[in-house]
Amino acid sequence: MSDISARAPHPLFYSVRRVMTQLDFSGSFAVGGPFAKTLQIHCMWLVIGMFLMSCAEERETMLLVGTTMGTEYTVTIVVPNQHNDDESLNLKIQALLARINASMSTYDPNSELSRVNQNKSADWIDISAELYSVLEAALSVSGASAGAFDVTVGGLVNLWGFGPERGSGVIPDSRLLEAARRDVGAANLQLQADPPALRKRRADVYIDLSGIVKGYAVDQVAEFLIEKGFADFLVDIGGEMRAAGTNRNGVAWKIGIEDPRDAGRQIVRTVALANTGLASSGNYRNFFEINGTHYGHTIDPKTGAPTQHELAAVSVVHPSAMLADAWATAFMSMGYSAGMSVAAQRDLAVLFIVDDGTTATIAKSAAFDVATKP
Repeated sequence: MSDISARAPHPLFYSVRRVMTQLDFSGSFAVGGPFAKTLQIHCMWLVIGMFLMSCAEERETMLLVGTTMGTEYTVTIVVPNQHNDDESLNLKIQALLARINASMSTYDPNSELSRVNQNKSADWIDISAELYSVLEAALSVSGASAGAFDVTVGGLVNLWGFGPERGSGVIPDSRLLEAARRDVGAANLQLQADPPALRKRRADVYIDLSGIVKGYAVDQVAEFLIEKGFADFLVDIGGEMRAAGTNRNGVAWKIGIEDPRDAGRQIVRTVALANTGLASSGNYRNFFEINGTHYGHTIDPKTGAPTQHELAAVSVVHPSAMLADAWATAFMSMGYSAGMSVAAQRDLAVLFIVDDGTTATIAKSAAFDVATKP
């Protein structure tokens, strides 16, 4: 692992609609750990880099921004010629994201997922094909991670105050925690593909997709742009990203990964992304403290409590932003040692930032440098 204790902050910050934006010479973006937002999903400060220079080869860049899922999204599209339809394109992206939110938000009591959570029936519950596809992926990662990623952890998330009803920073009653733990586990969900449906084996199972839905939304926006004929773009929703092609200068998109000890104001590593996704997770923004003990928003499904280990943040590179998102959550739950072992076994591209309280170090799986090579 390499020491990151002495790093200079990146210069020249300015704001664009509450999005932290940074000028540099490469067209680069910086992301970091989780955002304390309404969906409890890991959020990051976004840094958008656009070096403006007048050369004949430079292509036009279209920047589309908005809000979704309690955070902000930014879509940067490189277009060879002047494109005047950015407002219409952004409206279509907003509609796509609104559809996903209406299906999978736990913050909307009328969403499809909220209705599933409210349903106490032991019978099959009809669901949309879209919700089915995300649940199928979630259960796949749950099995591959030995339960470190578990979407049935929602009841515990709510008890600890990181769900739709924000808590007051207190440790829940042990009896309530024990009852909620009985509802956790992928075995408590059963999926049916045709017609799409699910069945809960325990009435109070509460599904929380916040550890995977942002990545899914990123993929959906990316696929929409591809269908529209765009080949070079970067989609970012609260720090989960997917890059395609190259930036305006014809080189790979560059992403800066934040130092979790400095509230995201320093960049500890810059990586290149081309035709792949990236997701990051950490516990340094959405947390509370009691008597010096840090309680972050990542809940360990096995203990029923916030994780307690030295892993401060993790970034995962994967062709699917959805799977990168889910695996980032899984690794934060596992911790560094177990996480590195799983990353090696499954050939996953992962960067870990480990903080022992005095020194922060970076460790990477063997696949990480390969996946982020310019």
